Amino acid sequence: MEQAVYSVSEVNHIIKSLLDREPVLQRLHVRGELSNYKIYPSGHHYFTLKDPEGALRCVMFAGAASRLRFRPENGMKVVVSGRVSVFPRDGSYQLYCDVLTPEGAGDLAIAFEQLKAKLYAEGLFDPAHKKPLPRFPARIAIVTSSAGAAVHDMIRILRRRYPIAKVILLPVRVQGAEAPPEIVGAIRYANRWNVADVLITGRGGGSMEDLWAFNDERVARAIYESRIPVISAVGHEPDVTISDFVADARASTPSNAAEIAVPDGVDLRRWFQDSAARMAQSETLRLHRLRARLQQLSEKRVLRDQLAFVQDKRMLLAHLQQRLGDLSAGMLARRRSRFGALAATLDALSPLKVLGRGYAMVQDASGKILRDGADVSPGDRVTVTLGQGGFRATVDAPKKRRGRPPKSETATPENVSPDNGNGG
Repeated sequence: MEQAVYSVSEVNHIIKSLLDREPVLQRLHVRGELSNYKIYPSGHHYFTLKDPEGALRCVMFAGAASRLRFRPENGMKVVVSGRVSVFPRDGSYQLYCDVLTPEGAGDLAIAFEQLKAKLYAEGLFDPAHKKPLPRFPARIAIVTSSAGAAVHDMIRILRRRYPIAKVILLPVRVQGAEAPPEIVGAIRYANRWNVADVLITGRGGGSMEDLWAFNDERVARAIYESRIPVISAVGHEPDVTISDFVADARASTPSNAAEIAVPDGVDLRRWFQDSAARMAQSETLRLHRLRARLQQLSEKRVLRDQLAFVQDKRMLLAHLQQRLGDLSAGMLARRRSRFGALAATLDALSPLKVLGRGYAMVQDASGKILRDGADVSPGDRVTVTLGQGGFRATVDAPKKRRGRPPKSETATPENVSPDNGNGG
């Protein structure tokens, strides 16, 4: 009997048909660790699921991958659901995945932590970027569902606490796949047209899936980019969303957001009343002080007698003139006394005073004063100055100095003859 010979593709199709008819392989749940995870431009995800003893090639097509709530990463423990089949082109079998969930924690929890870490690293949670809320907002925009109870609670509280503010409702869906784009559009619309001084975005309580629109990255970035301060009011006190981290202020509930957005009218009224009372009291005290000052001025002599001021100033002027004259006379007397003393001292030291007592001053031809007889020689001409007048003379013989050998022959006073011809 002749043995049948199959082509490679025929063998692959036979194996594929066998695997496709096996019920167990049509809906498998496989636990393992992600490895070699790759996302192709087509949107398909390819990876390997492994454990300590084996590995299984897997593929998740774009349609199924678009439903992932988290970003798969190598090393992550997961549970994969799908079917096993053969790809006839290369003869390899692989697991075609429909669902991929983290093991131990839900996919939403993993997605929340991943997005939180990503935005934190980019600085979207930095307190330096948070804008202060206006103290007295004139317009308040609410981005939420118009059908929920949360919007009615917020409007009721805003009307009660601060009725002068204008409340603008920007209705959006807050649940489902369409919710994030609508919330983003409402926030951007409010900023583009500057419709409000403060924005409140949020919704009432629910499960994590119900609140997931406010964990969307697009919503987080729209809140961060908003020029208008944003208050996040999602769910109840225990509920925390990405919007709470990005917003300029976080409210525990929508009702609490309304309380944060505006001041309490009762407190404002009390503050105005207290301020008015303080102002009235301050003005009363000021009037009392002015009245007392007026009374003091009215009792002054200058107001009762118009010439009293001029008379007082005239007396003061006379007193100042007297003091100035006394000071001038005293200073002049002191200077005269000092001048007399200095003149007497100068007169006592004057050479003329010495000459007046019978002494004479002798100068040689160059005008040098002669103090020693040895400084002249016979025939030298000298000038003699007396207390009254003087004369010119010629030296006959110098008189030698005591205790000193004579420079030349001795000169005596009688040897000095006057030179009448030189005005002696």
